[in-house]
Amino acid sequence: MKGKLYLLGLGVFGITTTEFSVIGILPQIAAAFGIGTDRAGWLLSAFALVIALFGPLMVLVFSGMNRKYAMLMVLGVFGLSTFLSACTDNFYVLLVLRMLPAFLHPVFWSIALTIAIRSVPEGEAPRAAGIVFGGFTIASVLGVPLTAYMATLFNWKATFLLCGGVNVLSLLGLWMLMPSMPVGERKGYGAQLAVLKSGRMWRQFVLACLMIAAMYATYGYFSVYLKEVTGMDAVWISVMLLLFGVVGIGGNWLAGRLLSRSMEGTTRGFIVLLAVVLGLVYFLGTSFYMMVGLVLLWGFVHTGGFLISNMNVISSAPEAPEFISSVFTSCGNLAVTVGTTVGGMVIVRVGVRELVWASVGLLMGAFLVGVLGGRRRSSGAGWSKNGRKVIEVALKEG
Repeated sequence: MKGKLYLLGLGVFGITTTEFSVIGILPQIAAAFGIGTDRAGWLLSAFALVIALFGPLMVLVFSGMNRKYAMLMVLGVFGLSTFLSACTDNFYVLLVLRMLPAFLHPVFWSIALTIAIRSVPEGEAPRAAGIVFGGFTIASVLGVPLTAYMATLFNWKATFLLCGGVNVLSLLGLWMLMPSMPVGERKGYGAQLAVLKSGRMWRQFVLACLMIAAMYATYGYFSVYLKEVTGMDAVWISVMLLLFGVVGIGGNWLAGRLLSRSMEGTTRGFIVLLAVVLGLVYFLGTSFYMMVGLVLLWGFVHTGGFLISNMNVISSAPEAPEFISSVFTSCGNLAVTVGTTVGGMVIVRVGVRELVWASVGLLMGAFLVGVLGGRRRSSGAGWSKNGRKVIEVALKEG
């Protein structure tokens, strides 16, 4: 079964790389189509917006379909759309081709994690889920810089060809090695939707949205910032993307360790530290060598935000982990849309260098939500014992 989990992780790697690959090639796409960087950013924000709006709905719609066939369908759509993306010379056609697979993105995520958790003994479930989720981590570390490097060696179309190839490889592996998996007993829609009545879940949803939006208001234009403010060329930007992801592995590990001690303290600490790092990026970002060091610090802090946001949302509704996972997926992608949109507006109106203040403003909002939410819980809300157990086991396994 472990080999099949790695296949699922490869699938997650493919769809995640497809989503975020444009981060490293926005300047090339903008130049190729003769458009502004803010408009090129729609390729990221529109993809994320589709997931944000339709994620939980699509998971509910496909919850009764044979899981193997559903995953094959998702990977097939991803592969076809990315290959077609490499063939178009019209920006709006490219935008549509980017949006189509986004509808199915949360379906693969939820199915892959469900298979991981239910295919092993209960005590090994967090580790199995970690193998699948590792596809996301590797995509962050290697996928984005690798696709940026492909665009540097050849052109932006090579990026989409690479993404399509990974998705097709995953499809073939699952088709040949994964058994048929018809759905057994399924929870009714009403039971799954009941978690949306939780006020705590909505507070954590808003907190996660603000945090991730703050992360992407600047990071969504990472390559643009390094090019126009720091003066790095395409090769150096690819190296910086790689270093950003590599140090992020350590940051993610540390965030997990700290969350096991204090979720609220870790959340607030992340918000403050990221704001400080971005402030340094603003004041020192014009220095080439200082920026190299800051990118390492930035990546170390930034990457932990995903895990922190994820744990906050999931802990708010431990009785429905599958559906709440799709809610978090929507939350994260809505936040990416908000962040990149705000960042694009800042670029148009005041310039690339001022991006960091958009992020800092969103972080201030997140801090206020976190403080207010913490006070409410301390006055009597608290976690359920089951919720605490879920988080403690997950964090223990890393």
